[in-house]
Amino acid sequence: AFQASSLPSPLRLQSPSPTALEAQVTQQEAQKAIDKVVQALRKDSAANQELGKLQKVTNILGYGSPQPETVAVRFNASFQKSGFGRSAVPLPFGLGQSNKSEGRGTMVGQVKASLNSKTGKITSVSVFRDLGYGRA
Repeated sequence: AFQASSLPSPLRLQSPSPTALEAQVTQQEAQKAIDKVVQALRKDSAANQELGKLQKVTNILGYGSPQPETVAVRFNASFQKSGFGRSAVPLPFGLGQSNKSEGRGTMVGQVKASLNSKTGKITSVSVFRDLGYGRA
Protein backbone atom coordinates (compact mmCIF):
# COMPACT_ATOMS: atom_id res chain seq x y z
CA ALA A 1 0.00 0.00 0.00
CA PHE A 2 1.12 3.55 -0.75
CA GLN A 3 1.92 5.68 2.29
CA ALA A 4 2.11 9.41 1.84
CA SER A 5 3.89 9.88 5.15
CA SER A 6 7.05 8.19 3.84
CA LEU A 7 7.52 10.94 1.22
CA PRO A 8 9.56 14.00 2.21
CA SER A 9 7.37 17.03 2.60
CA PRO A 10 8.17 19.86 0.14
CA LEU A 11 7.32 22.34 2.89
CA ARG A 12 10.39 21.40 4.91
CA LEU A 13 12.76 23.25 2.57
CA GLN A 14 14.84 25.80 4.42
CA SER A 15 16.91 28.53 2.87
CA PRO A 16 20.63 28.11 3.52
CA SER A 17 21.01 31.64 4.80
CA PRO A 18 18.67 34.37 6.03
CA THR A 19 20.08 36.76 3.39
CA ALA A 20 18.52 34.67 0.63
CA LEU A 21 15.19 36.30 1.40
CA GLU A 22 16.58 39.81 1.53
CA ALA A 23 18.24 39.58 -1.87
CA GLN A 24 15.16 40.20 -4.00
CA VAL A 25 15.64 41.98 -7.30
CA THR A 26 12.82 44.17 -8.55
CA GLN A 27 11.82 44.28 -12.18
CA GLN A 28 13.05 47.89 -12.39
CA GLU A 29 16.50 46.89 -11.10
CA ALA A 30 16.62 44.03 -13.58
CA GLN A 31 15.58 46.34 -16.43
CA LYS A 32 18.30 48.83 -15.49
CA ALA A 33 20.83 46.01 -15.43
CA ILE A 34 19.66 44.76 -18.84
CA ASP A 35 19.84 48.28 -20.30
CA LYS A 36 23.39 48.63 -18.99
CA VAL A 37 24.44 45.28 -20.50
CA VAL A 38 22.80 46.17 -23.83
CA GLN A 39 24.67 49.50 -23.89
CA ALA A 40 27.96 47.79 -23.11
CA LEU A 41 27.45 45.14 -25.81
CA ARG A 42 26.58 47.82 -28.37
CA LYS A 43 29.72 49.83 -27.54
CA ASP A 44 32.10 46.85 -27.48
CA SER A 45 33.73 46.60 -30.90
CA ALA A 46 34.91 43.02 -30.34
CA ALA A 47 31.35 41.94 -29.50
CA ASN A 48 30.02 43.77 -32.56
CA GLN A 49 32.60 42.05 -34.74
CA GLU A 50 31.86 38.61 -33.33
CA LEU A 51 28.08 38.72 -32.81
CA GLY A 52 26.85 41.70 -34.76
CA LYS A 53 25.05 44.74 -33.42
CA LEU A 54 22.54 44.04 -30.69
CA GLN A 55 19.22 44.98 -32.29
CA LYS A 56 16.74 44.35 -29.48
CA VAL A 57 16.04 42.33 -26.37
CA THR A 58 13.49 39.75 -27.45
CA ASN A 59 12.52 38.37 -24.05
CA ILE A 60 13.71 38.39 -20.48
CA LEU A 61 14.31 34.87 -19.23
CA GLY A 62 15.09 35.60 -15.62
CA TYR A 63 16.76 37.78 -13.04
CA GLY A 64 17.74 37.51 -9.43
CA SER A 65 20.52 37.86 -6.92
CA PRO A 66 22.68 34.75 -6.53
CA GLN A 67 25.07 36.47 -4.09
CA PRO A 68 24.79 39.59 -1.96
CA GLU A 69 25.41 42.79 -3.98
CA THR A 70 25.04 40.90 -7.27
CA VAL A 71 22.27 41.23 -9.82
CA ALA A 72 22.12 38.45 -12.38
CA VAL A 73 20.06 38.76 -15.56
CA ARG A 74 19.43 36.41 -18.44
CA PHE A 75 17.69 37.44 -21.62
CA ASN A 76 17.40 36.66 -25.31
CA ALA A 77 18.51 39.29 -27.77
CA SER A 78 18.75 39.49 -31.53
CA PHE A 79 22.03 40.48 -33.14
CA GLN A 80 22.38 41.72 -36.71
CA LYS A 81 25.63 41.37 -38.58
CA SER A 82 26.36 44.16 -41.01
CA GLY A 83 27.10 43.27 -44.58
CA PHE A 84 24.33 40.68 -44.75
CA GLY A 85 20.63 41.23 -44.97
CA ARG A 86 20.36 43.25 -48.18
CA SER A 87 19.57 41.30 -51.27
CA ALA A 88 19.16 42.49 -54.79
CA VAL A 89 15.70 41.03 -55.29
CA PRO A 90 14.63 41.50 -58.89
CA LEU A 91 11.31 43.30 -59.11
CA PRO A 92 8.63 42.11 -61.54
CA PHE A 93 8.07 43.69 -64.98
CA GLY A 94 11.68 44.82 -65.32
CA LEU A 95 11.44 47.48 -62.60
CA GLY A 96 15.01 46.85 -61.49
CA GLN A 97 16.03 45.56 -58.08
CA SER A 98 14.81 46.25 -54.59
CA ASN A 99 17.04 46.81 -51.62
CA LYS A 100 14.71 44.79 -49.41
CA SER A 101 16.01 43.22 -46.24
CA GLU A 102 16.07 39.47 -46.51
CA GLY A 103 16.33 38.74 -42.81
CA ARG A 104 19.69 37.07 -43.23
CA GLY A 105 22.40 37.77 -40.72
CA THR A 106 20.13 37.94 -37.70
CA MET A 107 21.06 35.74 -34.78
CA VAL A 108 19.16 35.19 -31.57
CA GLY A 109 21.47 34.68 -28.62
CA GLN A 110 21.02 34.21 -24.94
CA VAL A 111 22.83 36.81 -22.85
CA LYS A 112 23.77 35.98 -19.27
CA ALA A 113 25.24 38.81 -17.23
CA SER A 114 25.92 39.79 -13.66
CA LEU A 115 26.45 43.24 -12.22
CA ASN A 116 27.49 44.66 -8.90
CA SER A 117 24.31 46.19 -7.48
CA LYS A 118 26.19 48.78 -5.41
CA THR A 119 28.48 50.18 -8.13
CA GLY A 120 26.43 49.19 -11.19
CA LYS A 121 29.58 47.75 -12.79
CA ILE A 122 29.22 44.72 -15.04
CA THR A 123 31.19 41.82 -13.58
CA SER A 124 30.57 39.25 -16.32
CA VAL A 125 28.72 38.85 -19.59
CA SER A 126 28.43 35.77 -21.74
CA VAL A 127 26.44 35.30 -24.91
CA PHE A 128 25.29 31.87 -26.01
CA ARG A 129 24.54 31.54 -29.70
CA ASP A 130 21.17 29.87 -29.59
CA LEU A 131 19.89 29.65 -33.12
CA GLY A 132 22.71 30.79 -35.34
CA TYR A 133 22.32 33.17 -38.24
CA GLY A 134 18.99 32.41 -39.82
CA ARG A 135 18.17 32.40 -43.49
CA ALA A 136 15.02 34.02 -44.79
